[in-house]
Amino acid sequence: MKIVYITGCLGFIGSYVTRKCLERGWYVYGIDKCTYAADPHLLKEFSQYENFVFEKIDINDLAHLYDCDYVINIAAESHVGNSIIDSGNFINSNIVGVKNLLDLVRLKPVNVAKRPVFFHFSTDEVYGDIEAGKHIESDRLKPSNPYSAAKAAADMLVLAWSRTYDIEHIILRPTNNYGIGQYPEKLIPLTIKNFNREMKIRLHNDGEPTRNWLHVADTAEAVLAIIDSGKTNDIYNVAGGFEQKNIDTVKKVITEYYESNDNWRDYVDFSYKREGQDVRYALDDQKLRNLGWAPKKIFDEEIESIVKYYKNNFKW
Repeated sequence: MKIVYITGCLGFIGSYVTRKCLERGWYVYGIDKCTYAADPHLLKEFSQYENFVFEKIDINDLAHLYDCDYVINIAAESHVGNSIIDSGNFINSNIVGVKNLLDLVRLKPVNVAKRPVFFHFSTDEVYGDIEAGKHIESDRLKPSNPYSAAKAAADMLVLAWSRTYDIEHIILRPTNNYGIGQYPEKLIPLTIKNFNREMKIRLHNDGEPTRNWLHVADTAEAVLAIIDSGKTNDIYNVAGGFEQKNIDTVKKVITEYYESNDNWRDYVDFSYKREGQDVRYALDDQKLRNLGWAPKKIFDEEIESIVKYYKNNFKW
């Protein structure tokens, strides 16, 4: 049985990873400071497992790690638009918080227990955009906005602490996650929320930016695949293999929501321009696929159930 810490366990990606680990019978220390994007209702589900312990705490304030095999750090501020308005929380959580976790791992007395592997969630945005082709793990980091800059800085901390203090690490860089349970500040649930309130969805940069979509359940499976078969002290890209422009994503939501997209422009506000906006993200994740992982979810099939869920069960 493995013992893992999962930070951000009540968040979107963190909850899916937590669920997978619990289903395997792993002992999970769940950490979350319960910000606006966390779902406290998940505690009722997770607390049914005897192998789950929860602590409400900011990763900056965590002062001790129990013996464990992995620290899976998913806690983060993640909305690009918010980072452009005020980057303070992003620096504090995505950089300073990571430094605190790394130091807790570093200070584990190796004569008493083996140091845990630091499994860090990064993002495809650390590479910056790419007009053609795909980024591989060794490509230079070129972040374009405060959010991606903070995540890139955290990656550098992980690599530096690994080299200086001999901390085993894994860095995972996923593309755009989607699925049920995502807080409605991200494109798909925000679009549905606005339609529920008879509001338009505001698309920046004419809806032209292209994103590669990855279902959150496939992301959780990637974590398990790497722990089962991957190497430590390595970086893994993970992509869904499906990319499209934001406007095309919104048009698919409109089609499912209104059962037609004949007048789709009536539901979209194109007036917004956002600085620091990358044109296209794309990742080569062959290294991960060599471990036997592959995405199982198909975007066009999943979008129907996602729209139906948020349309009928919107709780924010």
